[in-house]
Order: sequence, then structure tokens, then C-alpha cells
Amino acid sequence: MPVRHSLVTRLLVTSVLIAIAATVSTAWLATRTATRAINQEQGRSLTDDKGVYDMLVAYAATHPDWSGVATLINARAAKLDRRITLTTEDRQVIVESAPGASLRVARPSAVVDPLNLDLGLTAGSARIDSRATGPYRLTSAERAILRKAADDEVACLRRADLDGRITESPSGRSTVTPAPGTPSDLRTRCRGLTTDLVTAREQKALTSLARATARCAGLDASTQLKIGPDFTPVLSAVAVIPRPVPAEQVGGPPITPRLRSCLEKSRRTQLQPYVAPPALLFVTDPGQGVDRTTFTLSRENTVRIIGVTGAVLLATIAATVLIGRRLVGPLRALTEAADRQAPVAVGGRDEIGYLARALNASVERRDRAEAQRRAMVGDVAHELRTPLTNIRSWLEAAQDDLAPTDGQLLALLHEEATQLQHIIDDLGDLAASDAGTLRVHAAPTAVRDLVTQVVESHREGARAAGVTLTIDVQGEPVVRADAVRLRQVIGNLVSNGIRHTPPGGTVTVAAHGTTIAVRDTGAGIAPEHLSRVFDRFWRADESRSRTTGGSGLGLAISRKLVEAHGGTIDVSSRLGQGAEFVVRLPPQNV
Repeated sequence: MPVRHSLVTRLLVTSVLIAIAATVSTAWLATRTATRAINQEQGRSLTDDKGVYDMLVAYAATHPDWSGVATLINARAAKLDRRITLTTEDRQVIVESAPGASLRVARPSAVVDPLNLDLGLTAGSARIDSRATGPYRLTSAERAILRKAADDEVACLRRADLDGRITESPSGRSTVTPAPGTPSDLRTRCRGLTTDLVTAREQKALTSLARATARCAGLDASTQLKIGPDFTPVLSAVAVIPRPVPAEQVGGPPITPRLRSCLEKSRRTQLQPYVAPPALLFVTDPGQGVDRTTFTLSRENTVRIIGVTGAVLLATIAATVLIGRRLVGPLRALTEAADRQAPVAVGGRDEIGYLARALNASVERRDRAEAQRRAMVGDVAHELRTPLTNIRSWLEAAQDDLAPTDGQLLALLHEEATQLQHIIDDLGDLAASDAGTLRVHAAPTAVRDLVTQVVESHREGARAAGVTLTIDVQGEPVVRADAVRLRQVIGNLVSNGIRHTPPGGTVTVAAHGTTIAVRDTGAGIAPEHLSRVFDRFWRADESRSRTTGGSGLGLAISRKLVEAHGGTIDVSSRLGQGAEFVVRLPPQNV
């Protein structure tokens, strides 16, 4: 059976496909669900961390130390159900919301430094927190002056049917943002009311910042650096002898990256005394027994992951059950059919289909065998009844003195008993053949002598029937066969030929090599009957007569005996031209 049609192959392939589909589906869905849950938890953790970070950065930007931060940290830790720890850069604890595992080698959630912000948490571009104002923080009076200037700028814009929005920086400085679409010339004219307005406090701090930046950048005396209230640097050339400024220098020297870096460095130095020192932030699980920051899945996400995995498992089980029922269905039908000994309608080219065809063939053979058994019982009963009836009738007639008990009666009774014995012997041979116990004892046998013995034993019967027996043996052939059984075969063929040959006819026994043929000149056999001449109890003429009748077992027994020798027996005939039976023994038996 081809491997691709094998039931084992189908079961194996199905199991592998189900396992692969279940594994891939579970992995994909669990990964997607777990990833979503982890992202949610990470987002939640990052949100918590960012909230704590923003709170502490705001505190550090407006306080010179961490002395008052404990209240804020404890309140936020209680709200988030997290352990919040703030340490110095050398891991000395500043504030701790709750005791826990050591954080000596743990990775901090962030470094809290308002002068060097974590852009990953702030999502901005400025490294210095705008709330760190230091010397730029304005007094109430200065704020009022700048607010008045901002109001004047907005009024200027409104006179041109435009508008602006006033915002106040952490230092207290008011700035105006014109509405979109404001012409640049109008914006410049109105801004002149506040842009150049710098308070004395701001001017002092900006001048100090400009000097420090110029020293860092290595600017010479010919270049003047000015820094605006928004910390924008402006370079201009200083002429020793008044002269016209070249056109290419109208905008001033370019601002280099080094200058920007020095400006930022100088701002940090200037603001450092006004802000809290850098600190390490740890946001951890209060129940975690390890010295590292972590997060745990929420109950909802845990249930979601378990639910997805369980759903895939249930789908896999359902698919397996359905496919299993589909594969087992033919087996169940086959089992039920075998129990009923009835044919089963199962197709396919796998083992199940093979078993179904074998079962159907077995049922058909059983039905045919049962029909043959019934027919055989009927034929045996018929064949045995005739001689027994004749024997009983003659004996009863002799008992009632209706028939003389002379030699003729005894000869008649002996003939019927002999016929009965032949039938019984034939049935015994057929039973042995069916049971596989029919044995032949092969030995080198001279065909000429065997044929002569058979012909001579049937000579008297042939003479009585008016039939001539002849022998046609070429050479001295020798076959390896059971002489008794081979003589029985030839005798059955000769007896059959004599019965079906009319007076004046001829029966010839010919032999050459390993082939033995018996030909007669009788009535012959119709073509439609040739395929049945070797069937048990079959006769072309169903009516049994004493002259042409027989038990109907001779040819069947002859075929069994020839097959036991490993040979074949064939028949050819035409109506009115006699028949020929040919026995061919295999060459290896010679």
C-alpha cells in the first residue's frame, strides 16, 4: 500500500498538523496577549515612574536640597502601592517610603537632575528644566512691570485686529505669543515693547552668564556675546576704529556648536547652587524580594493570558475530537458490519478501505460457500438417496418374496453398494482437499505403464458401451507424481468420456512429455457450460440416468488432484465433435 494512502501516515500527519497548529496558535496568541499585557504593564509602570520623576524634578528645580521631599514621596508611594527610594549617586539613602531589599546593585528607574533631564522620560529636547530659575526668578514688582509690557503688546496687536496669548514662564517673565497669521513686521513692531525690556535682576544674571560662556568658548575681545532673556546667544563684532560693517557681517558671526555647549554648561554652573543635587530614583514592588526594579502583571492581564491559552487548548481538543471521530467513523462502521457479517459501504484506499474490501469479499465468499454448502448437501442427499433407495427397494422386494434372492439380485445390490462407496470416497477426497489435508506422494512414474493400466481397467466397461479405447503415448515419458492419484485422475477422465460417447465412438488417451490428454468423440459440451464442468455435482443434463449419469464429483476431484501436483487441467469441446481434457504437470516435477 502506498505510504501516502496509509492510515498510519494520515494519523501521523494529522497529529503533527494539529500539534503544529496548536503550538503556533498558542504561541502567537499568547505572545500577542502577553506582549499587549506587558506593554500595558510597562506603560503603567513607565507612567508611574514618569509621574514620580516629574514630581521630584519639579521639587529639585525649586529647592536647593532634598530635606522636605519625604512627605511627597510617602504620599505618592501610598497612592501607587510602590516602594519609592531616593539615594545619592553613591547609593546613600536620602528618602525611602518603606524598608525593603538592598538596592546597592539595582538599576535605578531614573536619575533625578533638573540640570540634566532624562529625555526618554520628558520626551522633550531641553536638558535643563525650565523650572530651575535660580537668579532669574523675578520679584513681584518686576513681574508686574513685565506683565504691563505684555498687555501693551497684546493691545498693539488688537489695534490691528489681531490677537495674542500671554504666558508666564517659571521665572515670572510674561511673554506674548501672536495669533497665527500675524505679519512679521507687525509682530516685530509690537514686540519691541517687551523684547528689549530686561529687569535689573535678569540683566545681572545674563551678563554673568555671557562672561562665563565667552571664557568657555574662548571668544576674543573683538567679539561681543549677548544672551537674551530666552537664553538665545547673539554674537556681534566690536570695532576698535569706527568703520562700516561689511555686508556679509550684518548678521554677526555664526553660533557654533561649541558655543551652544558652553552656554549650556555655564547655565548648569550658574543654577547649581539653586537646585537639589542629583539623586537616584528607584520605583520597585514593595513585595519584591530581589534587589532590582520590576513590575508584575495585573490580575486582568493574567486572566486574559490564561483565557487565551485555554481557548486555544479547547479549540485544539475540539479539532482533535472531530478529526478523530471522522477517522474512527469508518472503523466503527466496519466493526458493526463485521458483527452483523454484512457488507459495509466504506471507500478509500487506506487500511480501512482495504479492510472493508476484505470484509466484503469475505462476506461474499461466505455467502457463496453457504450457498454451495446447501447445494452440496442437497446433491449429496440426492446422490446417496438413489442407491440407498434402490438397495432398500430390492431388499424389501426380496423380503416379501417379490424378487428371487438369486445371483442377479446380489449383483444388482453389489453394483448399487459400489456406486454408494464411490460417492462416499469422492466426498472424502473433496473434504480432504477443502481442509488442506489432501496429500500426494510424488515419485518417478512411467506414464505409458500408468495409461495402460487405466485403459485395461476400463476396457470391459467400454466394450459394454460399444466404445473403443485407444492409447497414443509418444516415447517413454516419466513424470514425478503420485501414481495412485494420477491413475485416479486419468480414470475419472476416461470414465467420463465413456459415459458421454455413443456406441461406435472412440476414447483416446494420449501422452507426451508432461502432458496427458483424454479425447472422446461424444456429443461434446456447449460453450456456455465449459466454465462449469469442474464444479461439484454439476451436469449438463440435470436428470441422472444409469447410462450417462454420474455423481458429478469426478471432474471436480480430478482438478483438485492435479492442482495438488502443481499442475493444471483444461477442457476444450465443440457440440457434436467430442471433448478433450488436457492435464499438464509442471516441468520441475519431471
